[in-house]
Amino acid sequence: MTELQTPEPVSAAPRRRRARRRSPVTYLLRLGVIAYLVLLVGWPMVLIVTTTFADGFSVLESVFSDADLVHAIRLSIVAAVVATVINTVFGVSISLLLVRREFPGKRLLSALLDLPLSVSPIVIGLALVLVYGGRNGWLGPTLESWGLQIIFATPGIILATAFVSLPLVIREVVPVLHEIGTESEQAAHSLGASAWHTFWRVTLPAIKWAVVYGVVLTAARSLGEFGAVKVVSGNVLGQTRTATLAVEELYLNFDQEAAYGIAFLLASVSVIAIVIVSLLRTRSDRV
Repeated sequence: MTELQTPEPVSAAPRRRRARRRSPVTYLLRLGVIAYLVLLVGWPMVLIVTTTFADGFSVLESVFSDADLVHAIRLSIVAAVVATVINTVFGVSISLLLVRREFPGKRLLSALLDLPLSVSPIVIGLALVLVYGGRNGWLGPTLESWGLQIIFATPGIILATAFVSLPLVIREVVPVLHEIGTESEQAAHSLGASAWHTFWRVTLPAIKWAVVYGVVLTAARSLGEFGAVKVVSGNVLGQTRTATLAVEELYLNFDQEAAYGIAFLLASVSVIAIVIVSLLRTRSDRV
């Protein structure tokens, strides 16, 4: 009776070489993606930069020498910072509630949190006017009788900005909370740590990069908000006109250089923030 011969193992090298081969379709898809990004993002951004600095720094000098434009930029920064702080605290709290707790209406709450991303900002602005308007709003007349004006004032701009950027921190933090699980938190509780101490020493370090990315996205979205802010602000020169509203006004008045200058400043803040966060995260991963 002949012995069964075991087949010789097939070398994995040819298979690896076959796996590394790329078909022409792959290169065409890559080329299509690159072309799409260049035409949609890269080229317009490059044109903004080149138009802004076509005459050196004269455009930026004219922007910063105009008191109304400086006020508009300052108002946008204040609204973005306050809205980002509000949404960071609210976003982390709601994320912990959605992931760590079970309660009736949890899915409905999760769906409602995506509402600002699916509804037009114009609709959001009109809804805020219906609630906080000084004449016919549900709460507006009462608040104004207390000396607090919401619509056509800075609080309304902050409220609209916070509304449109509400889900960004939440959608960054929730997946990370699901990924890290609850083992470390349970261990901290078993060792006698309080809920607050556990959050600061265990949970927050584990989700810090998700929070940072959520903060950057929220700040960038807040700086660029236009539709809802235009409805609730009144667009009063030197009072409630934000940077994005100033860009529209300058462009319509054929002052395109100044409009591109403010647009460049707004885009630069967002790009620089994203680049810094990416570099810091890369450095942290290496360590």
